[in-house]
Amino acid sequence: MRAKAVTVLISDSNYKSFFANLLAKYKPEYIFLPSTTPQSDLNFTAVYSYGSYTLFKTNYCIDYTLHDELALLLTTSGSTGSPKLVRQSYQNINSNTESIAKYLRINSEDRPITTMPMSYSYGLSIINSHLLKGASIILTDATLMDRGFWEELRNKNATTFGGVPYIFEMLKKLHFERMNISSLKYISQAGGKLSLELSASFAEICKNQGIEFYVMYGQTEATSRMSYLPWKSAQSKAGSIGTAIPGGKFWLEDENKNIIKKSNSIGQLVYQGDNVTMGYAENCFDLKNGDENYGILYTGDLAKRDADGFYYITGRMNRFLKMYGNRVNLDELEDHVRSEGYDCVCSGTDDNLKIYTTEPNDKDRIISYIAKHTGLNQAGFSFVHINRIPRNDSGKVQYSALT
Repeated sequence: MRAKAVTVLISDSNYKSFFANLLAKYKPEYIFLPSTTPQSDLNFTAVYSYGSYTLFKTNYCIDYTLHDELALLLTTSGSTGSPKLVRQSYQNINSNTESIAKYLRINSEDRPITTMPMSYSYGLSIINSHLLKGASIILTDATLMDRGFWEELRNKNATTFGGVPYIFEMLKKLHFERMNISSLKYISQAGGKLSLELSASFAEICKNQGIEFYVMYGQTEATSRMSYLPWKSAQSKAGSIGTAIPGGKFWLEDENKNIIKKSNSIGQLVYQGDNVTMGYAENCFDLKNGDENYGILYTGDLAKRDADGFYYITGRMNRFLKMYGNRVNLDELEDHVRSEGYDCVCSGTDDNLKIYTTEPNDKDRIISYIAKHTGLNQAGFSFVHINRIPRNDSGKVQYSALT
């Protein structure tokens, strides 16, 4: 970035399914790859090596223009082979990084440990916001299920880590409440809605252990984070994403784009701030485009605002089905079923609710629970047993992979 070279960060787990498509669409001049990557089908020239990576000069000769303010390209959290990338500017990154460092009171003594890939906007923003303040960063590829992760966390005196909802589900299984990690100052959560049960549970656990717990909300299209719930409100406002970050603004709009002023009314969440990115790119010719969002992001999330001005996500606009005339919020449905301890996700089409679970023996109990608590006709339910729930590197469910 300092050299004004526009970079796209790609998770190595996406190499086979994603990489060839990106090459064809964006035709980059250079590629950094792990030195162990098979080169037989690439036909590129190695020009430099650093550590375990090699820089390759590609053979693309096409000439295209990059916008002066374009700094970084990242995949959207839902990308599954799509060449659509988010165009982030220098202002986007700098403003969001400074805002996050401000409300989390980050200083040079902090030592975050990585829990997510840096190709994911949330993981990258944790790195950037701490580098801004001269903090040390503990880099590890170990997951929370690895003993080595916790050894590293304790040996290096980590002061914080962040996680998506899936990470907090793992922390619950690991009985985080029994761990006594004196170096931890705070932990943060973003990258998807945390269930009310987990939100309340970790608010209490962190209070008992003297750890500040920050629930946040963000999207790659807003560089990273747009809101935060002050740790002192983590218990009283459990389930809330809080309020807009410093320099940002939220409001709700109805289907006709009228601003909703009444408390506890549901509408689309809209955000305004310098961290709203320039727009999308789908090929190399889109990289010349300027700011197409003008600082305003229609998030696609449905939310409500309580009387104190705190916001609560209620679901995605496209995560609804009609079941025999009844409108069903699939995100709410999943939350209810998971609160009963069942591991499942929901998808489907109108009048055909598909319930995917890893536990075939739970079928009758899940169907009975849904029918009882929603009043929906069981004739529209279908049950699918899967070996595992498909998730991306950041732990988000990949609904497109279910079908």
